[in-house]
Order: sequence, then structure tokens, then C-alpha cells
Amino acid sequence: MRPSIALTFLLISLSLSMDLGCATPPERVDPTWRVSEGFIRDSRGRAVIMRGVNLSGAHKSKPYFGFHRAEDFLRVRQAWGLNSVRLLVSWSGLEPKQNSYDLAYLDKLVERVRWAKAAKLMVVLDMHQDVYGEGFGGNGAPRWTCDEKHYKAHEPRSPWFLNYASPQVAACFDDLYQDPKKVASFAAAWRKVAQRMIAEDFSETIVGFDPLNEPHWGSYSVAAFEKDRLAPFYETVVKAVREVAPGWIVFAEPSSSRNLGLRTSLKRLSFDNVVYAPHSYDTAAEQGNGFDPARRDSVIGNIALLAKEAHALNAALWIGEYGGSPEDGGIEAYLEAQYTGAGAVAASTMYWEYNRGGGYDLVDKDGKERANLEQIVRPYPPRVAGNPISYSFDQTASRFELRFTPKGAADRQTEIVIPQRIYPSGVNVDCGGCNVTQQGQRLFLSQPTTSPATIAITPR
Repeated sequence: MRPSIALTFLLISLSLSMDLGCATPPERVDPTWRVSEGFIRDSRGRAVIMRGVNLSGAHKSKPYFGFHRAEDFLRVRQAWGLNSVRLLVSWSGLEPKQNSYDLAYLDKLVERVRWAKAAKLMVVLDMHQDVYGEGFGGNGAPRWTCDEKHYKAHEPRSPWFLNYASPQVAACFDDLYQDPKKVASFAAAWRKVAQRMIAEDFSETIVGFDPLNEPHWGSYSVAAFEKDRLAPFYETVVKAVREVAPGWIVFAEPSSSRNLGLRTSLKRLSFDNVVYAPHSYDTAAEQGNGFDPARRDSVIGNIALLAKEAHALNAALWIGEYGGSPEDGGIEAYLEAQYTGAGAVAASTMYWEYNRGGGYDLVDKDGKERANLEQIVRPYPPRVAGNPISYSFDQTASRFELRFTPKGAADRQTEIVIPQRIYPSGVNVDCGGCNVTQQGQRLFLSQPTTSPATIAITPR
């Protein structure tokens, strides 16, 4: 979600101080995806850099899906060169009545994962929420999950994000984390999604799941929330999902307070294959005044801190949301800073969002590309045969550089996306004598003979 006027939100919010049943685990197999040495790894052990989009805000409210069709997934992959989507899931759409799942909703969700598979896109499923749920005019949790008295007593506030300061909204979040029946219901909903997906041949497509978008602390202490409430909540949800989908990676978000600059207090979780999944927004830009280029170093520095937090969690770093509005000004500098910051620590990133209209959307209401897209279509290394150190792009010279420590056999290939709109006449590759082949907008390189290695790509 767009955090918006985050500083005001921080000042107000800080004033608040089923048994899941039995399931027979599927036969254990070597997972397609895993996390090792600070990176997501594919079945060949290569580091995976995900660069993609959120799809999309249209999934938040009825009918819980937007305009996107198979050709839109192909557009993400073929026209823009991206390799992944964060696919929003609605608990309200999935379970409109308690213990009653909408199978038609699940079928439509599966259909979209099939489109992603056909487009050769990786998918992270995200259970999204903003302002808890539909009972408060937000999205996420169905109305039945909280006491009606809270909805009736709630006084809507504007702008929308001020509703997080409502005692009634906080009470519903408290119940979600603390009431064993509510936790069980949420975990069971996730397991229902996993059961439906695991029945399909999606092992190469679904990398994992993001249990809850921007978890809010409710009325609990911000400082203690992640340790006392969020981590145990994750434990229950992950156990339920991995009973049926043991190979799914967990994209664990910190508290939404991390968007406001408060460093995470999450500790290493008890389960393996974890990706740290914070969001990256600039507080000043979120107030609708555009991005001040003088804050470039602040954006880059914050991403460096996110990488340190990921390392402390023994996790990979995947920025689940970042974005900006071209109407607000400074979009080129803003998104360049996001790319540079992520590249400096070899992080994965997901732009918010591929939708039609204004705001952060990548296309207008007619489907035409907007100015922010020009900063999204960039070269990047989706597969690295070793341990990535950094990647970077000099927009003026159109020079891309990847630094990494090679691992594995000489024929183990590193892949780099080279968008045709940036390199219309082809590229020159300096890789210390490696073998290079090209398929469309992708380069495949054998292992360099130096370590660490530097791959440099320039226009022909």
C-alpha cells in the first residue's frame, strides 16, 4: 500500500501505546526454491534476483480482481523484461463467511497464477490488508473476523491512513494476533490457498508467500510487537501452510512501523527459508510533494540498513513495495535512488503497482505507459551463478555492471536482462573472457575466470 503522510501517521499511531485439523504432509522432495547465503536460490543453486510488480490494488475490493488478463502478464515479462509478480490475495474474497470458502474466487486466483506460469513469471502470494479489513472501509479481513461493536463505534477519519489510530481498528488487530480462534482462522485460510495451489503444477512458478501485508501493532507496544505478537503469529501461519506446501519460501514482513523509519526488532525465526520483506518509501515523497533529490542518499542508506536487518535474520532481502507518482515530481530521481540502493546490496524489488490510472500506476486509464515506467525497465541479473555483490546502472552511459563471486562449474550460467528499448542496437559485454549467448532480451554467460568477477555491459 502507499503509506502516505507517514510522519503524521507515526505521531498519531504512537499515541496508542480451531483447531487447524489434521493434514497428511505431501511426500518431501527437494524444493525448487530455497534461501542460502543471503539469497533466494533456484534448483541449480544460482542466486535469484526478483524484479517485478505488485498486481494489484484492484485485488483489494470486490470483485477482488482487476482488468488483467493473460496478455498483461506477458506484457510484464516480454515488454518490460520483469520476472515476477507479487499477487495480492484477499481474505474477504476467499472466506466471505466463516468456514465457508469461495471456490470461484480460488479458481480465479489459480487462473492468474496459470497466466504467470505461461509468461514465465515467478509469483509471491501476498495476503493483503489496509486498515485491517472491509468492516472499517479498508481491505483484507472479512467483516466476521471482528466484533460488530468495533465497527459501529468506529468514526471514519480522513485521510484514510489516520484510521490506523482508531481504538476500534487497534482492537481488531489485537484480536487477530491474540485470539487463538482468529489466528487459527487466518492460518486455515492460508492453508486453503496452499492446498489449491499445490494441486497445480506451480513448483517453478510460486516461490512462496507473504503472510500479511504491513502488519500493524494494534494497541500493543511498537517496540515489543514483533517479538511478542508478530513472530508467534508467523510461527502458526507458516506451520499451517508448510504442512501442505513445504517448499514455499516465507516472505516475512516487519511491522508496518518499519515504513516510518523504526528499525525492526524481529529476531531469527525458528523456520528456515526466510526472506525479509520490508517496503521502501520516502516519507517526504509520500506527503504528495514529490521527491527531493537531496534525499537520494537517505533512500539508499535506508536500503543498506534493510540489508543489514536481513543479514541478522539469516534471510534474503526482497523489497515488497516501492513506488512513486510522476504527477508529484522528481520521479526519475526517486526511482533511480531505489534502483541504486537495491543494486548496491543486490536486493530483489517489487514496484507498486501495475494498474491503470493515476498515482503510482505504471499505465494510464487507456493502458498507455506512464513516465514512472521508464525507470522500471532497466537491466538486472535475474540469475547469478554465485554470490552477488552488487549491480548498478549508469543511465547516462547505459552501462550496466554486475559484481559477484562465481561458484560452480565453468558452464554454470549467469543471466542478465538487457531491455531492447535501452539497447536497440545490441550490447558489448566485458566479462573477462567468458562465453556469451543471447536469447531475445536475455544474456547467458559462462563463469568468468576471475573472482570476484565484474560483468560490464554497454551499448554497441
